[in-house]
Amino acid sequence: MARLLVALMLLAGLTTPAISAEVTSFELENGMQVVVLEDHRAPVVVQMVWYRVGAADEPLGKSGIAHFLEHLLFKGTDDLAAGEFSNIVSQNGGSDNAFTSWDYTAYFQRVAADRLELMMSMEADRMRDLEMTEQDVMTERDVVLEERGQRTDSDPGSLFREQLSAAQYLNHPYGIPIIGWRHEIEQLNREDAFAFYQRYYAPNNAILIVAGDVQPEDVKAMATKYFGAIAPTPDLAARTRPSEPPQLSARRLEYVDPQVAQPYLIRTYLAPERNSGDQTAAARLTLLSDLLGGNGATSVLGKKLQFETNNAIYASAFYNGTSLDAATFGLVMVPSPGVTQTQAESALDNALAEFIEEGVDPDQFARLKMQLRASRIYAEDDIESLARRYGQALTSGLTIADIDAWPDILQNTSADEIIAAAREILDKRKSVTGWIMPETAVEATQ
Repeated sequence: MARLLVALMLLAGLTTPAISAEVTSFELENGMQVVVLEDHRAPVVVQMVWYRVGAADEPLGKSGIAHFLEHLLFKGTDDLAAGEFSNIVSQNGGSDNAFTSWDYTAYFQRVAADRLELMMSMEADRMRDLEMTEQDVMTERDVVLEERGQRTDSDPGSLFREQLSAAQYLNHPYGIPIIGWRHEIEQLNREDAFAFYQRYYAPNNAILIVAGDVQPEDVKAMATKYFGAIAPTPDLAARTRPSEPPQLSARRLEYVDPQVAQPYLIRTYLAPERNSGDQTAAARLTLLSDLLGGNGATSVLGKKLQFETNNAIYASAFYNGTSLDAATFGLVMVPSPGVTQTQAESALDNALAEFIEEGVDPDQFARLKMQLRASRIYAEDDIESLARRYGQALTSGLTIADIDAWPDILQNTSADEIIAAAREILDKRKSVTGWIMPETAVEATQ
């Protein structure tokens, strides 16, 4: 009875309307979209500028330039010396950073609400007035090369995933690493950086998101003052990218490295992304990944592979459809000691087949949907996370209406639709299976 009361109280709490940010959107005359996420619970604000350009938009042979330019934007402008931007943010009690993906590049500051105008003036300044000497470029290029050395070249797991992506995407630039291939990073120069900057860093290719203790009319006045005067890039074409050809057979790869302590497999499938006005396929795959591998103790793969058969010490699934082009649906399995590659893959195949045959467990499905409602409520407490959610979606081709509709689409997805999605996506003939192994494992199979 006590457990029942707790469950009912929790359910009541989750069905009570949460304090949600008020969303206001408008566009400046130069084409810049502005989104205000109004939340007055704390005197804090997050400003983010998202550019609709990422690693998948780079010219051929110039991989890494989007990420490289992200570094260079912390150099000087006509008004600020190199490094002064971040120093001013820090002096005003705030923090700042940036990040690059295949579909976007974003810059943000988190400060007290009364410092927003200062942040906006500096961010607008570096949208068009970046200055960088040849020495700045060479120095920062070395920094990027060192970053690749530390995070990728010296990490077997990173190298393995890089090769796996290249095998998944034969034609689409999602198969090229965001940081770039080393031999191409080494050739990037000032001319490359400026050409990319002048074309894509423009108000008509950017989204300003301001979240926190602000009034929309104040944001509009500041945005008009600082960003509104910036000239757009004329005739900026819509993003077009090569598409993937149909996959006609399964692909496999093995990556061997003496640093690897534990072999594991990742299997991926090309999967549809969230599309504006039609997010149902992505919703089904989102729920499928959570059911299959969202929690080691309660997920389908966790129970079948880790607990029932002891074939794995870890199993999970992943999918994130918030991308401009086709995404990937993936499975991960770390086999238990003594379980061979063949046995591991057979166990994984059997677990997936059993799931499709048995269908979705109603209790697990109900718990998952409740967890999604709860996470939605908790996410409202983090204005930076909220701003990121909107920025990632908007730069991936979605609209504010799509973002608002997404939770209901998830909740309205049925168990039968998820099983249908599983039958369609989990086609081994259209999979890419990769193994990363220590040398000893290879020697044992010889």
